Amino acid sequence: MSPRTAQTSAPILDTLSNRWSPRAFDASHEFPENALRGIFEAARWAPSANNVQPWHFIVARRGSEGFAKITDALVGFNQAWAGSASALIVAVAEIADEEGNERPWAHYDLGQAVAHLSIQAQSEGFYVHQMGGFDPAALKEAFGLGDNQVAVTVSSLGTLADSVDHLPEMLQERETAPRERRPLDEIVTVAA
Repeated sequence: MSPRTAQTSAPILDTLSNRWSPRAFDASHEFPENALRGIFEAARWAPSANNVQPWHFIVARRGSEGFAKITDALVGFNQAWAGSASALIVAVAEIADEEGNERPWAHYDLGQAVAHLSIQAQSEGFYVHQMGGFDPAALKEAFGLGDNQVAVTVSSLGTLADSVDHLPEMLQERETAPRERRPLDEIVTVAA
C-alpha cells in the first residue's frame, strides 16, 4: 500500500497532508523499546486550559494482556482490523480534579494532545487510526479508571501493511477510496 496524500486547496505541512487513518496495519511490525516516547512527548506538550493537562494514555503492544483487554472492548468492525496494529492507545480525559471540580475543557484538551501525538507519529513514519467504536465502561473496569476519568478514544498505531487483502471486503473498499473533506467555505465563516 502507498500513502495517500491529501489534495489541499492551500499549502500545508507535508506531515499534515500525508496523515491519514489506515486500517491495514503491518501485523509483523513491533515497536522497539522506547520507540513510542516521542509521540507521547509530543502529546505532553499540547496546550491545555490553565496548563492543567487533563489527559492520560494507556498504551498496550500487540500480544500483551492490555492489548487483549482493549481489543475486547472494541465494538463493531473495529475488532476485525485493529488487532493487526502494533499498539493500541486509550486516550483518557480527566474530567474533574481531585476535589470534584469539573474540568469543562478536558475533552478539548485531550483532543489537542491526541492531535499532537498523531502528527508526531506521522512524522516518525507511523500511522494512527482513532476509533469511537468501543465500550468505555469495559475499559474503565479493565484498567481501573477513577470516577473522574473517561476513555474518549482508542487509537491503533503502527506501520502500513503491503496490501489490504487481509481486511473484510467492505473495509478494503474504504481503505482505498479517495480521501475527501468538505470545502473550506463550508467550514469557515468570515465574520464582518
